Amino acid sequence: MTNITESAIEKFAIESKDDAVKYNPDIHHRCSIRLKGYDYSQAGLYFITACTQNRLCLFGEIEKGEMILNNAGIMIDKWWNELKHKYRNVELHEQIIMPNHFHGIIQI
Repeated sequence: MTNITESAIEKFAIESKDDAVKYNPDIHHRCSIRLKGYDYSQAGLYFITACTQNRLCLFGEIEKGEMILNNAGIMIDKWWNELKHKYRNVELHEQIIMPNHFHGIIQI
C-alpha cells in the first residue's frame, strides 16, 4: 500500500495543473446524459461516477484481478460511507472504487 501524504497530493495537484487538458469545443463533443426536464433534486436513486483528473490511477491498483486500495482509495471509501452520517436523507447502495474512478448508487 502506498503512503500518500496530504502535502504530496497538494504538490502533485499543483504540478498536474499545468498538464491539464484544456477544453476545446472543436474536439470535445460531450453530450449530457441528463434527462431534459428531470428534476435531479427530487428523491430517487442516482448513479454517480467520479474520475480523477487526467484519469491518473490515484486510488490504488489491480493485482491478480483484485482492487488494492492505497491511502487515497481508502479515503474515498471512508468519505463515501460518511455521507449517510452527514446527510440524514441519504441512503447508500453499492459502490466500487477503481484505480482512476469510482461508481456509487445513492438514494435521496
